[in-house]
Amino acid sequence: MVGVRMDKWLWADRFFKTRSLAGRACELGRIESNGQKAKAARGVRVGDLLKVKNDSGDFQVQVLVLSEMRGPAAVAQTLYRETDAHVRFQGPGHRARQGPSPSESSGATVRRS
Repeated sequence: MVGVRMDKWLWADRFFKTRSLAGRACELGRIESNGQKAKAARGVRVGDLLKVKNDSGDFQVQVLVLSEMRGPAAVAQTLYRETDAHVRFQGPGHRARQGPSPSESSGATVRRS
C-alpha cells in the first residue's frame, strides 16, 4: 500500500469517530501534513508528520503504519507515534493518548479507605 486517503487514515486511527468528521476537520484546516494544510483526499504515507486538532486536543504524530480499516483502539495506537515535540508541547505531566486504566475499564467499584 503506497498511500491512504487522509480522512480514511484519521478515521481508522480513531482520531475521529466518522470519516465525514475527519473530512470536515481537513476542510476547516485542523489537519496539517508535513507543515501544509491537508485535504481529505491527500495521501498519507509512512513517515509523514501530522498535526491533528480535534475535541481531544492537539496531537503531533508520525505515521508508522497505513490502514484503511478501523480496528480496536489498541491496534489503532500502533499506527502512529506521538512526536517528542508533542510531548514537550503538552508538558511533562501529559499522558499519551491511551485507553482508561484497568480499574476504570473493569466496571468494578474501587473502595478506598
